[in-house]
Amino acid sequence: MAYKQAFIKFMHECKVLKFGEFTLKSGRLAPYFINTGEYCTGAQIKKLGEFYADCIYQNNLKADTLFGPAYKGIPLAVAAASALYDKYSIDLNYCFDRKEAKDHGEGGIIVGKKLTDGEKVIIIEDVITAGTAIRQTLPVLKAAADVNVTGMIISVDRMEKTASGKSAAVDVYEEFGFTVYPIVTILDIINAIEEEIIPGKEYLPKIKEYRAQYGV
Repeated sequence: MAYKQAFIKFMHECKVLKFGEFTLKSGRLAPYFINTGEYCTGAQIKKLGEFYADCIYQNNLKADTLFGPAYKGIPLAVAAASALYDKYSIDLNYCFDRKEAKDHGEGGIIVGKKLTDGEKVIIIEDVITAGTAIRQTLPVLKAAADVNVTGMIISVDRMEKTASGKSAAVDVYEEFGFTVYPIVTILDIINAIEEEIIPGKEYLPKIKEYRAQYGV
């Protein structure tokens, strides 16, 4: 089974990829939803980390540190760092942020690797829809140090229009100068349903209708 198909099957088996009616943060009513908060076992997070590590390795991304934005990005960054070392003998740092600054001990909001100016950082996230999360994340990173973000890895690119009429991934590249690398896109998911890698053909009309209205 191809790499992308294997990941889609994995998401569906873990009940992370769901079909139905879901209200997104953007207010759009979507016929599918990806919730990485459903991963809950050691075996699942280990496998998930391997998919992220594969994406980093296959795209030949260079970095010193993986950064996982709170909250969902935290286990993703840790799992990816572990898998990179285990599968490819690449030993990267990792860090993540707190939602509230610590006012005792070492203080601050960054946990893990203490960032330094010029450090190459890959952001590890779950899904991108409108790009709202990245606009919240970058100020946190830049407040810690003048880091060099070399890319962003996500599970799924929903490939939806933003206010600019372009996708969030394109907006991020044009605004901040780094590329968003999805493990899969919504088009990969549609193909997997059509090829019966996963069930869900009854949802295809609504998914394609949603794509026609909001997709790029």
